[in-house]
Amino acid sequence: MVRLTRAQQQERTRAAVLAAAREEFAERGYLDAKVDRIAERAELTRGAVYSNFPSKRALYLAVLVDSIEHTGAAEAPSPTGSDEAMGAFARTWLERLPLTGDTPAGGKLQSRSLAGLFDDEPGRTALAQLARVEALLLALALESCVPHRMGRVRLVRLAELVLTLLSGAGHLADAAPGFGDPFDVVRACEHLAGLDLADTWNPPHLPYVTAAHLVQDAWEPPAELPDQITGRPVGFDADGVIAVLGTGRLEAAEEAVRAARPGDQVTVAVVTGDPAEVGRLVRLRIGDLTACLRRVFAPDAWPGLRLVLDERAAVASAVGVPDPGDATEAAVRIRAGRIFSRAYGRGAAHAAATAGGSTATRLGEAGG
Repeated sequence: MVRLTRAQQQERTRAAVLAAAREEFAERGYLDAKVDRIAERAELTRGAVYSNFPSKRALYLAVLVDSIEHTGAAEAPSPTGSDEAMGAFARTWLERLPLTGDTPAGGKLQSRSLAGLFDDEPGRTALAQLARVEALLLALALESCVPHRMGRVRLVRLAELVLTLLSGAGHLADAAPGFGDPFDVVRACEHLAGLDLADTWNPPHLPYVTAAHLVQDAWEPPAELPDQITGRPVGFDADGVIAVLGTGRLEAAEEAVRAARPGDQVTVAVVTGDPAEVGRLVRLRIGDLTACLRRVFAPDAWPGLRLVLDERAAVASAVGVPDPGDATEAAVRIRAGRIFSRAYGRGAAHAAATAGGSTATRLGEAGG
């Protein structure tokens, strides 16, 4: 008889719990599902379930994350225009919608519905902030389809509009399966790509952001973490900007992206005090969106942004954030293996990304 290691046994237990939970949620839905029944299905104790997942909500989110991670999708060549890209993205996104014959509980699991899951303020705030990050990621991919002769454009408002339309189609499919024609939704998204929303990047608070502190501190990069956008490992030793953002300030990711210089690596490290629930929510929503993007856009069209979940606060500690929380906003610029600038508070990502000028250049030369 082959004896399993402790890690192998834990993995087997976790897999059994996830499989049983998927069946329970598909049959009864999130609200009516019972942890005791999940334990019985898995032939485990209630304690074994809770030792792997601290709550029913954490378990439901884990089931949804697991479904995305096992989907797999081939990378596709980039579309030739933003209208074609928008239609292709909408078609991919709409594949999740339940069909007329699906049960209500099974349909919600299929569509990865979060209805009724987060009614607390931290969860609602995280969802709102994640929606902004999703729009940013879709917009950056769409912006890569715009001809260079048209100059730099911002398509975040367009991405927000399309995601609003698709989200509405998803909610309607939950409530009334079969209502509406998904092909009409795809055509509407294609037409929206030609809508001029006069989108500009000009947040009113940025001119008043406190400038970053120019320093020459030692940089000790933390261990690699997986990029939630590409799935590839992320190192922290290259030149660029690292922003540590709490789940209540994720929208500040665009400040780093728009202020970054050509060639900069921009990394957003998301911190949360609740990795089992809010952390899995981040993993779910970003993974769900990027699974669609991978089927539409080629790798060279992906946004120049890396996003990691800093669940152990390793990146936050390296950056100099002693007690990260939902409202955390801090950033550093790394140059030649040293911390070149630091910024904290609202606008930190922008301040760190724009730190420089003649004084900064002299400091860099002196340190080199």
